[in-house]
Amino acid sequence: MSTASGATKAMEGASTMPTTPTLVTKAFVKTVEAIISSTTSSTSLPSSSSTTVFPSTDSSSSSSSSAATAAASSTSTLGASGEKLSVKDLSQALQHFGIVDYLVFVAMLAICAIIGFYFGFIEKKQKKKKSKLVSNGKDGAGAAGIEEQRRGSEALDYLVGGRKMKVFPVALSLVASFVSGISLLGTSTEIYVYGTQYAFILVTLAFSGAISWYIFLPVFCNLQLTSTYEYFEMRFNKSTRLLASILFTITTLIWLPIVIYVPALAFNQVTGINVHVITPIVCTICIFYTTVGGLKAVVWTDVIQTVIMVGAIIFVIIKGTIHVGGLGAVIERNFNSGRIEWPELTFDPTVRMSMFALLLGNVAHNCFNLGCNQIITQRYLSLPGIKQMKHATVIFIVGLTVLNAICFYNGLLLYAAYYDCDPLTTKLALAKDQLVPLLVVELLNEFPGIPGMFVAGVFSAALSSLSTGLNSMAAVFLEDYIKPLKKTPLSERQIALTMRLCTVIIGSICVALVFVVERMGTHVMQLSMSLGSVAQGPLLGLFSMGLLFPRINSKCALAGTICAILIMSWLILSAQFALNSGEIQYESKPVSIEGCDYEFDRSQLTPANATIPQTEQPASRSFAQQIYSISFMLYSCTGACVGIISAHLFGFLFGRNNIEDVNEELLSPIIRRNNLSKYASVQLEENTLRNAEIFAEKS
Repeated sequence: MSTASGATKAMEGASTMPTTPTLVTKAFVKTVEAIISSTTSSTSLPSSSSTTVFPSTDSSSSSSSSAATAAASSTSTLGASGEKLSVKDLSQALQHFGIVDYLVFVAMLAICAIIGFYFGFIEKKQKKKKSKLVSNGKDGAGAAGIEEQRRGSEALDYLVGGRKMKVFPVALSLVASFVSGISLLGTSTEIYVYGTQYAFILVTLAFSGAISWYIFLPVFCNLQLTSTYEYFEMRFNKSTRLLASILFTITTLIWLPIVIYVPALAFNQVTGINVHVITPIVCTICIFYTTVGGLKAVVWTDVIQTVIMVGAIIFVIIKGTIHVGGLGAVIERNFNSGRIEWPELTFDPTVRMSMFALLLGNVAHNCFNLGCNQIITQRYLSLPGIKQMKHATVIFIVGLTVLNAICFYNGLLLYAAYYDCDPLTTKLALAKDQLVPLLVVELLNEFPGIPGMFVAGVFSAALSSLSTGLNSMAAVFLEDYIKPLKKTPLSERQIALTMRLCTVIIGSICVALVFVVERMGTHVMQLSMSLGSVAQGPLLGLFSMGLLFPRINSKCALAGTICAILIMSWLILSAQFALNSGEIQYESKPVSIEGCDYEFDRSQLTPANATIPQTEQPASRSFAQQIYSISFMLYSCTGACVGIISAHLFGFLFGRNNIEDVNEELLSPIIRRNNLSKYASVQLEENTLRNAEIFAEKS
């Protein structure tokens, strides 16, 4: 194969192993070429291009900005002296990702790969040595040896870390899994475009955490299930378990490509490298450490990634607040534009974001994610007991609230920075979710390595979600699809190979689905919540039937869930088509382009990106239009309610359970007759063996 440069030849020489995919090889080559071109051409780019967009906050900053701009323009090849930059030229000038930034970004990926290598090879080798000592009687015997062998089983170790994980790393892993790049970029964009209505979800997080802890999690914690969906076979039947597992698979396959796409957008904004070039590179590394290291690697990479993520976003908001003139300027500009507002107190379900939709819809959405989602419960089950789970829950909810609050403030900072020159209108940012990366390169280009740290932070958030998703999908595939189909038990070697093969295949599918996400045409936070609710709502309803309604039998639960899936699929897909066609439009907050001092195409201004009042929606809408026009915040709640109500109605056809016939261990503590008394603690069977051995030694 012919090459264009020595760097390309070197990269190809390093990538000639027969097992390396051609796509990944080409992607690495393009990235290296981009690094070289960005460093060799940096002298021809305006070093202070950020001053062309941000308004100055005082006279001194104005004079320094003018001097910097003049200095930049004197050495620039973009045009004659005094001539304004075009938006295309400015966009190219801002796509300057220096060698230090690339090094920071690569260092993050290298650390993740090293952690995966350690847990996949070094720690496993140490564990095998210890296991041999145990089997030879040199390091413990009897019950302790049995316990060590049980803890060392391949599936238990790979999927739940041998149930010996520590509280703080697991809590940080929960935060990192829940707060993906969708939250880091999408939440800030939501505030910039639509105002602070969404910020009131902070009120709902504590409610959601409490409901999840007292209704859902106690049952799963006591049953000690590897796959949460094993519960449905115990409570209903195998068909219901299979349906629930399929719904989870659909939900995750919808969510993970969006998670991958968001940081790729950020990387594209600051480097100009195509989304479909960087995506396979980064995902290959994530698939590697998830496949090799299992849950332990996932949790500890999550810890590193959470630190990078939080550090990056805090640095951005501190520097940004200083740049725009302080906290007072941020609040004043947002208040004057109507972005800081009181909650929308209306019961109209078609209002995009109201207190009614938040309290009802977001609580239901978070209850599923915090209490029923395999991705979250699998982390809880990696802890040794319910006391540790409770501590992890508290840290998780507090961390989630703080991080969301930071993202909300970052959205206010976005508008304060661009209050008189909207990048979406001028096409400086081609997508809504590129606003935050644009702010970063504007603000932090003078600090080598900081833009790289931010992009690493956004990718860290995405990789943590991707790795936990892949690990959880491997658990579901093994426990719910593969084991039930096998007539004979799988050997440890077969289990290890199966789990890792599932991780690789699912990861590859998610990378391919990024092409689909790119064409969905709405910003990622709404897209994620909308499409995910096709399965999340019915799943939440199915869990609620099992835990809270003992009279619902398997036939009713199955029929009710299928009804919910069909109705929610129609509702959400109809709404998505209506959004893309313009039939449904949501009024965004006003923006301005009066302060722009660069050239852009004013002929393309439309009501979607200019300060023009949007037309009123037609008063006479069909019943179907009114149904699919409901707020996307209500989708999960609607799906759950449809499923539960349908199941009760099917009870007239299929009959109902006798309450006495239902095992109390499968019901929520608030429904159980003996209430919470049996949930004082969760002890593993191995602990009983250990206690027996200690008692024997003392005797």
